[in-house]
Amino acid sequence: MIKNICIVSLSKGIIGESYVKHEVDIGVRRLEEFGLNVSFSKHALMGKEFIENHPEARAADLIEAFCDKNVDMILCAIGGTDTYRLLPYLFENDELKNAVRGNYKPFLGFSDTTINHLILHKLGVNTFYGQSFLADICELYSEMLPYTKKYFEELIRTGTIREITPSSVWYEERADFGVSAVGTPCAAHKNGDFELLRGRSSFSGKVLGGCIDSLYEMFVCECHPDMPDVCTKYGLFPTREDWRGRILLLESSEELMEPEKYRAALECFKALGVFDSISGILVGKPQDEVYHDEYKKALLDVVPEQIPILCNISIGHAKPRCIIPFGVTAHVDAEKQVIKFYEE
Repeated sequence: MIKNICIVSLSKGIIGESYVKHEVDIGVRRLEEFGLNVSFSKHALMGKEFIENHPEARAADLIEAFCDKNVDMILCAIGGTDTYRLLPYLFENDELKNAVRGNYKPFLGFSDTTINHLILHKLGVNTFYGQSFLADICELYSEMLPYTKKYFEELIRTGTIREITPSSVWYEERADFGVSAVGTPCAAHKNGDFELLRGRSSFSGKVLGGCIDSLYEMFVCECHPDMPDVCTKYGLFPTREDWRGRILLLESSEELMEPEKYRAALECFKALGVFDSISGILVGKPQDEVYHDEYKKALLDVVPEQIPILCNISIGHAKPRCIIPFGVTAHVDAEKQVIKFYEE
């Protein structure tokens, strides 16, 4: 059972800003109600400007969180855009490698945190994808969204996730996160089942991937032109051999990627040989279901026919959010509407 949780800001430093204090207070109280001891890494609350300008401080916080014997789990505050800037401070002198050796602990985050998942994957560390502190624990309603809470509670109680099933509802993203929105519910809609877009109804493999925006930006990035070079220098994107037999997870961000760009990202992964190696694809529901049909068409057009594709999974940027473990074997059963995970 997890008792001590450390919140880190590896991308955006928003939790240090006064205008989200009401959200942070809600989140800390909820974590304490779970029976957790809550701490923030040294620089996590120093605000957006400091976090943006000091990637070395963010890297130091991650290293310290792994080294600290009093930390049982690392929870990312939120995503962002530039966590790739931590790479030199984590890899140049094996700083992170030395920190994680013998110090395994659950690491949970999503969105730009995709890059952190790949960093830890490179070091052989299994991680958990799908939720973050500000986006989930700090939910403004009177309680966490039930589906989201179910998986977070399973992780802190057992240290793992055994299976995921479809959510019965999906929620629209909030437009207002201010104090006046505290206690107000999200607009809810009936959700469908996992959708087998094509291929075998049953397939297995270890899951890896994350936010398609972040994955594609490792090769084409308008916001941070140096990102592709930095990621290439440190060999961050898994090799074709590393993808062999894995299940690729793809979910899209709140930026609502245009269908043409989504297709270009898929074409990029195809050119890299990813689709020559994987055993299947899991696709997260887009936020507010924007471009849901267009993304599915792109998948059908670009991904080879022999690869099974399962869509409409509540993971990533669509509310509510489950949690998917990376690095353990997943067995997908579309007929039974369940994805089970088995630790070796």
